[in-house]
Amino acid sequence: MRLGEGNSMINLKTMNLRIARHTSDLNAIILFYHNILGLEILGSFKNHGDYDGVFLGIKNENWHLEFTVSSEKPDHKADANDLLVFYPESQEKFLELIDKIRKAEIKVAKPKNPYWEENGITYLDPDGYRIVIAKLAK
Repeated sequence: MRLGEGNSMINLKTMNLRIARHTSDLNAIILFYHNILGLEILGSFKNHGDYDGVFLGIKNENWHLEFTVSSEKPDHKADANDLLVFYPESQEKFLELIDKIRKAEIKVAKPKNPYWEENGITYLDPDGYRIVIAKLAK
């Protein structure tokens, strides 16, 4: 079967999305994504098969981020093209968020993709992964 062939379509509107990543510093991740970026703590767990974790997102949305920590150290490498892109709902929210990030002394990272040079501001999270705060269309 080739891409696009077949007659069964998955209804993605009924599917939830979880992006899960192992970290070495859960507290730094919570500080960054919750305290600075403003994502809600949707849940957490401790000692679940040697894992502690947190779910971060926006209540009643169909997506969230999961971060875990355990005695096993993460074995991944952040790539300059790996991005989480956040789209603030207004120019006012964009400016508030950028100001909050600046006050937390999070340094701007140069994006690899030139699109994000013009259309967002890129930062590194505590694990070295890039996040982009997208600028709103003018």
